[in-house]
Amino acid sequence: MTTWGVVSMVRGPAQDILRFAAHHLDLGADRLYLYLDEPNPEAQHHLEQHPKMQVTLCDDAFWLGRNRTRPGKHQVRQSTHASYTYRKTDLDWLAHIDVDEFLWADTPIPELLDTVPADIPAVRVRPIEAIAGTEDLYKAHIPKSPDREALVQALYPTYGAHVLGGFLSHVQGKLIVRTGLKKLSFRIHNLFQDKTLLPCKFELPGLELCHHHAPSWEHWLKHYRFRMERGSYKPGMSPNLPRDQGGVNKNELFSQIESARGLDGLRAFYDELSAADPDVRARLEAHGQIRHRPLQLGEKVAKHFPGSC
Repeated sequence: MTTWGVVSMVRGPAQDILRFAAHHLDLGADRLYLYLDEPNPEAQHHLEQHPKMQVTLCDDAFWLGRNRTRPGKHQVRQSTHASYTYRKTDLDWLAHIDVDEFLWADTPIPELLDTVPADIPAVRVRPIEAIAGTEDLYKAHIPKSPDREALVQALYPTYGAHVLGGFLSHVQGKLIVRTGLKKLSFRIHNLFQDKTLLPCKFELPGLELCHHHAPSWEHWLKHYRFRMERGSYKPGMSPNLPRDQGGVNKNELFSQIESARGLDGLRAFYDELSAADPDVRARLEAHGQIRHRPLQLGEKVAKHFPGSC
């Protein structure tokens, strides 16, 4: 039987971490490797009760044991943990995803992975993005095509041209990687082998990544400053449109909106791109761009970590 697991660096409220773990245990993961980026005694206590969990607290002693200084960038820490785990695991496949991302499959994941040709090193799993204020609804991923930009502009007429694929976050997705490859190292969305980028373009129908990047205005605003400084909205990212066509990246776009209209402007942007605006929701529905994915996370936490409820 094909085995698979998940590696993730996690931080945040204990219930968020337990929801992430419970979902993937329920999905059939053979092992979860969770690296606590900061102490979380409550989450660690419950996670360690489950036999399929391998939990590591990344404190000063941890980094001393690795003979290195703790990397300042969280992206580097994530990639470091994933690459290390990949070299040590005895599983057949390893997914590297974040605590706000939830794999979804119509078919048991081992059955899907068994269909991957032997020369394919990884499966790319495309995201679908949570619609604000809903439990189970997501904006579909719009594949790259000559018609994509026109569809995005129709769905999001004010800001769609500046946001790739109409998503607040990434459209690249994440990878489930075949183990056993030599000199492999992870990045957030890609793989390198012997310092050469691997072309990981293979996708499996029916396999998705439910991304809870901005499930509410309050959640988005809470993480906004960090993302602008060091996260997915940081300076230096590529714009969606060419510069000579007025293209700006998200950092520049948000800075412009905030300078002109303050929080009201940011809220208008959020409502459009998160589909909190009922007109946007109606357009998504009309274009067949809404997906129903009932994760039932509370029930899964009660099932796999009963003592935490």
